[in-house]
Parts: sequence; C-alpha cells; structure tokens
Amino acid sequence: MKKIYKIKVNGKAYEVELQEVTTVEGTVEAPATLGETAPAPATPKKSMVGGETVTAPMPGTIVDIKVRVGDSVAKGQLVAVLEAMKMETEILAPDAGTVTEIHVGKGAAVNLGDAIVSLG
Repeated sequence: MKKIYKIKVNGKAYEVELQEVTTVEGTVEAPATLGETAPAPATPKKSMVGGETVTAPMPGTIVDIKVRVGDSVAKGQLVAVLEAMKMETEILAPDAGTVTEIHVGKGAAVNLGDAIVSLG
C-alpha cells in the first residue's frame, strides 16, 4: 500500500510517496537522541572499481568541486568544499589516486555519507 505525504524541510516543501515494505535487507541504526552522541562521520568507502569513494562528512551544500575526472590527487588534497550551517568544510582526498567519477555538482545538497568523488 502506498501513501503520499507532504513535508517541509528547511522551508522547502516536498511530496513523498511511501510504500509498505515487508522484508528488510541490511541493518538499520537508530538515530542519536538528546544526550547521546551522534555516530562518527562516514569514512571513505571502497568503490566498485577498486578505489575509494570520498563521502560527505555531514549534510550540506556543495559550493565548489576542485577536481575533474582524470585528475591525479595527492593524499590530503582538497577535492570539494561543502557548506553546512553557514560554515565551509574542506573535503580532502583520503589517499592518492586518480579521479574516476564526480557524483555531485556545485550547488548540490548532500547528506551524511553521500558520494562526492571516486578515486581509482
């Protein structure tokens, strides 16, 4: 059974369609409640091409992408800039590699753990 809800997030209205799921795959973690600490930021994930996917350390907006597909990057090199709560956070390459894919563009809204760039 599907249900449609209208929600507002940060002043922007969204229409969301929910469908009942009878089986769940994987694990589900409960969000932190008041007084508890939130989980640590996501670490880079292994990509399907053998490299790493650099992910967003927090929800925010991508204000700049500093690399292009094919660029070689050094460990610790700036690859993107994320704005969250009016503060800019530099997203750095966890290891040296070559940019194989860029998953977001300037102005994109990202959530914790969303892929930003992949390194091979």
